[in-house]
Order: sequence, then C-alpha cells, then structure tokens
Amino acid sequence: MSFTLLKSTANNSARAGILETAHGVIETPVFMPVGTRASVKAMSPEELEGLGASIILGNTYHLMLKPGSEIIKEAGGLHGFASWNRPILSDSGGYQVFSLAKLRKIKPDGVEFASHIDGSKLFLGPVESIKVQRDLNTDIVMAFDECTPYPCSHKDALKSLELTTKWETMSREQKLNDGQMMFGIVQGATYQDLRIKSAEDLKKLNFDGYAIGGLSVGEPEKAMMECVEWVTPVLPENKPRYLMGVGLPHQIIKAVARGIDMFDCVIPTRLARHGSAFIKGGTTIPVKAGRFSKDFTPVDPHCSCYCCKNFSKAYIRHLLNVGEILGIRLLTIHNLHFYLNMMKNLREAILNDSFDEKNFIKNVL
Repeated sequence: MSFTLLKSTANNSARAGILETAHGVIETPVFMPVGTRASVKAMSPEELEGLGASIILGNTYHLMLKPGSEIIKEAGGLHGFASWNRPILSDSGGYQVFSLAKLRKIKPDGVEFASHIDGSKLFLGPVESIKVQRDLNTDIVMAFDECTPYPCSHKDALKSLELTTKWETMSREQKLNDGQMMFGIVQGATYQDLRIKSAEDLKKLNFDGYAIGGLSVGEPEKAMMECVEWVTPVLPENKPRYLMGVGLPHQIIKAVARGIDMFDCVIPTRLARHGSAFIKGGTTIPVKAGRFSKDFTPVDPHCSCYCCKNFSKAYIRHLLNVGEILGIRLLTIHNLHFYLNMMKNLREAILNDSFDEKNFIKNVL
C-alpha cells in the first residue's frame, strides 16, 4: 500500500502516479465510477474492466441500510459480494446523512437521523462508519466528516470544521482490516483560512491520503478551484489527493492542473439515464431529442466505444423513447468511456511533458 509520484509538470502541479492497494494498482490521475449500492448503474463488472476502470466507489450510508454491512461481510466483503476484484473506495456516509436524512440531530459522537427509506431511527458516527467500512473491507476507507451547505457563514463553517476534525481524529483511531488504508477529508466551506487549517490539522493525523470535500454543492466554479489551489500546496506531496464529487470534464482537467489525483462523480451515469451523451469538446447532446430521429450517425464519430462503433443516434433515441434498457446501457458505456479515456489522455500528456490545461480543454477533450 503506497503512492509513488512518477512525474509532475514543470509549469504547474499536474501529477501522474501509481497507488498500490491490496486489490491492484491504480494509475493516477484516475476517475472512479460511482457504484453507490454495490453496482455502477446499468454496468457489469466485466464491462467496467473492458472500459479500463481500475477502481470504483461504494457508499457506506446506502449499504448499511440495504442490504446491511453484515450480509456483505458474510459474502466476503464488497469485492466478493459485487464480484469486483479490483480496488474499491468507500465513502463514509457523512454526505448522505446530511443530504438525504429526513430528520437529523447532531451529537458529540455522530448523527442521529431518520432513514430516507422508511423513517427508522439510526445513528452514524466515526466509530459506526469505520465499522461498516471494515465489514465492506474496501481498499480505501474515508474518515467520517460533517458536510457544510453552500452558502455557509464563517462562524457556522468553523463550528462544523471543529466537529469534523474531532470526528476524523476518532475515525483515525479505529482499527482497520489488514490491507485497508484511510483518507482524511479537508473541509472548511469556501474560506481560505479554514481550508488551510483543516489541511494542516489532518496532516498531523498522518492519513494514507487526503480528500477535499464539501465542494460541488452549489458554489461557483471559481470558488471550487480556489479551494483546490489553497489546499493542494499544504497537503503532503507523497500522498494521493482526491477531489470528492467533481465533476464535469473541464472541471476535472482544471483540478488535475492544480494537483488532484483522484475523482468520482455520478454525472456520466446519471446523464446517460436521462438520455444525454458527452461528445468531443466536453459538451453533451440530448440523444432523446426529436431532431435525432433520423440521424444514423454515431453518438460521437470521434469515439471508439462499443456504442459508437455499432449504433446510431436514431436507434438509441428509439430505445430511450420506448423504454428499452439497452438505450441507457449504451449511453452509460459511452459516457464512462469518454471519462476514462480522458483520464488516460491526461496521464499520458503529463508523462510526456505535453500537458497544458487550456490546450487540453480546447484540443484534446
């Protein structure tokens, strides 16, 4: 379990590295498809591997509710349960508690909340979150944190950060399984002093990696990138850096240019389910729209994925409009291929000393 920085660019902080885990090697920068409930929506593990996915994400909150972490533990952990033999990162569940729970009450050691499924009372804190993640036996465990909304006053953000630091300290004290590593999560809303304080405090806990959380929650993109610029110089150079929940293709490229190694986001799979596909340039087209009813060209003529090599926009539009699940599956394959291929190109550009943020967005995306 180690992170090796292979190369960083001379004119900015873009990095290429290798993260070794118990279930395989991850080449960074990397995009992690989101498998919230032990499945990347509409995709099989074999298809994900074929697209080049090296790591996926599962969620503590959802999996503790259904089917329950004990069942997954009996199945051999999340790898055995989902038949995914490559690395898995598990989110701590903190974000979902604050975004999905119907009622919640913050206590010193965690959050008492009502399930968004049936209203039943539950409790989740650092001890409980890490216990669930031990049951899941994921490769990368996330510390339990509190998520601040946007906008948020400096006073409220400071109060939240103090609680988050306490909870992440408690998380770090919990036992992990052999082969597991833990990432801390930098919080602090959009305030420079709080973000830097959070990063400095978490460095003292010597996490195996560091995430930047609490972004992509409605703040302007400029504020998001400012937070990244404040935090990455403070974080250890020899540890992986993960920007949680981001994002759109151009945002990922900008964050890579500012020193981020790992990303996850539901955008490629969610937009596919709504009939939209990414095309060269990073924009999307609404394949379900009527103007494509007689368009017998691929979704993106520049793309080499299974969807684009074999099917037309007219056919996929037909599938979407008659409710055939194949339409969603094909667009999901396409969108994930777009993201994973973008990450491959980013890595190659960094290793070849040819990466330039603006040029990449303009000519390579």
